[in-house]
Amino acid sequence: MDHQSMAKPPRHRDRPPTTIVDWERSDNFHNSHVLQKDEILDAAIQNSEANGLPAISVSPAQGKLLYLLAKSIGAKRILEVGTLGGYSTIQLARALPDDGKLVTLELEEHHAKIATENITRAGVASKVDVIIGPALDSLRKMDSELKFDFAFIDADKTSMLEYFVEAKRLVRKGGVIYVDNVVQNGRVADPNDTSGFSAGVKRFIISLKEDEEVEATTIGTANGKGYDGFLYAIRK
Repeated sequence: MDHQSMAKPPRHRDRPPTTIVDWERSDNFHNSHVLQKDEILDAAIQNSEANGLPAISVSPAQGKLLYLLAKSIGAKRILEVGTLGGYSTIQLARALPDDGKLVTLELEEHHAKIATENITRAGVASKVDVIIGPALDSLRKMDSELKFDFAFIDADKTSMLEYFVEAKRLVRKGGVIYVDNVVQNGRVADPNDTSGFSAGVKRFIISLKEDEEVEATTIGTANGKGYDGFLYAIRK
């Protein structure tokens, strides 16, 4: 490569910044070709929204990613922190063998009720235990001898670090811990954002620098839900 070509800026810098309109269009294009229509998952979203649950479930593509990741490691026991309407619960439960088990933790009784309806309609209720109450209390009561293969954390962000610490205790060596919403439209990296919402995530991310129990990385995502990202960690 000559010096002249090295001096040229990358072509993408000549393009205008992308927006959420671009991200949503791209998301819809890829999903329309890669993902199959799923009436069960569509019904879960519709039932959740009809019953007043917030529209904060993982995206269809991310739900499929969770399914693929859990399936790729042959997970037989899965832990989920934050059930909401059970959308991600259904995806993860589908990745389990017939004798597999998913334990999902939900604070709100109403959310758990709707999630149970959706999980039952999806035909995976025999694999799923829904535990109602503060997630941290439930986690601390769990027997560390009964290891999980995969953990998905998608609950309140102020306690993200505490959830992660408990997940490390409960996940086997070589198991996976997946933590959602670690970018928050870039607010987590913004030194001027001191909101409690971002502070909880920031505290968690900073802690990883000295964490010798996992190998991890964060991946940014941009789609119709905005700019966010997730953390993927393997328990050493």
